[in-house]
Amino acid sequence: MVGIVLISHSGPLASEVATLAAQICGVAVPLAPAGGASDGGLGNSADLVAAAISRVDQGDGVILIPDLGGSVLTARLFEAPGVVVADVPFVEGAVAAVVSASTGASLRAVLASAEESRTFRKL
Repeated sequence: MVGIVLISHSGPLASEVATLAAQICGVAVPLAPAGGASDGGLGNSADLVAAAISRVDQGDGVILIPDLGGSVLTARLFEAPGVVVADVPFVEGAVAAVVSASTGASLRAVLASAEESRTFRKL
């Protein structure tokens, strides 16, 4: 199953979005938050991201979903074959990716589902 890492400047935000996505999906998906700096404050930590990737990587690929700015730069440090960065809205992209991954979809298909969230309309 494709793994998903949520990278945010805020640890609590990353954790809550992960909880929301997991609850909406209802199926256990390899999903990990990597938010905040190593000291628990605002920021990004390459060490937290690396640990999260290790936790969710089951061999089918990993999608990194950053929130903004520095999180994008941190995520891009980890781009490699099988590890991709999704340019998607943080919440909507996370939910779409988790739901798609829960079906056993490929890395490419999960990424496409997350990217489709850019066009979700609310009204």
